[in-house]
Amino acid sequence: MRSGEELDGFEGEASSTSMISGASSPYQPTTEPVSQRRGLAGLRCDPDYLRGALGRLKVAQVILALIAFICIETIMACSPCEGLYFFEFVSCSAFVVTGVLLIMFSLNLHMRIPQINWNLTDLVNTGLSTFLFFIASIVLATLNHRAGAEIAAVIFGFLATAAYAVNTFLAVQKWRVSIRQQSTNDYIRARTESRDVDSRPEIQRLDT
Repeated sequence: MRSGEELDGFEGEASSTSMISGASSPYQPTTEPVSQRRGLAGLRCDPDYLRGALGRLKVAQVILALIAFICIETIMACSPCEGLYFFEFVSCSAFVVTGVLLIMFSLNLHMRIPQINWNLTDLVNTGLSTFLFFIASIVLATLNHRAGAEIAAVIFGFLATAAYAVNTFLAVQKWRVSIRQQSTNDYIRARTESRDVDSRPEIQRLDT
């Protein structure tokens, strides 16, 4: 029988051999940090955005556009129908686009696509929706046949116009602030780079 020291030495050699073979093995378990994982894992609703002015306006726009679209869809007969079709297109498009933006902002999905200027995207959407809803509501109000569904669609169309107009005003302010912050960051970065060049005389000799 082996002594205790020999057994301890054998166990040490075995553990070191297993560590070396494990380190040199190409089949290592690949573990990725949770913070670096992509996809839909870790999505959480942002309650601060939904409680804010922009979040509440987005929810109101989606609801008003949906109600306006439902009202216009209940109309069975129309003559002429151009105004009804235009209002139907505007309300449906506004509901879909604004709903997608609401999901992107409320789940912070826009942070995963920094290549897109989301402030400008929101500004363009709200500006176009304000203009199109206003025109569509006026046209429908002019050509309506005093039906209950048409009157309700016009009312919700003007309410949606007001909600989009307020959001456009806030989006313009947010866009201006983002432009100012970007210009300030660019100025600070340029000053920092110029100071680094001034503090390194070897770069100045190479330039001359």
